Amino acid sequence: MNNQQKIPSLYTVKQFCEKHPAFTHGGIRHHIFHASTNGLDDMSVIVRNGRRVLIDEAAFFEWLMNQ
Repeated sequence: MNNQQKIPSLYTVKQFCEKHPAFTHGGIRHHIFHASTNGLDDMSVIVRNGRRVLIDEAAFFEWLMNQ
């Protein structure tokens, strides 16, 4: 039986904004700051590893489409 999990594509804010220029650095930081009230935390879009904040690309766009 093959129990492989898909590894999520995680990006820093800078990397995410470079890959998707429609989103600004400040705009993404705003969403991260308000993650507890806007649903980002509920959908596991933000991954915090120490001081580093990473964005799960697939989860972000799923969250965006549900807004």
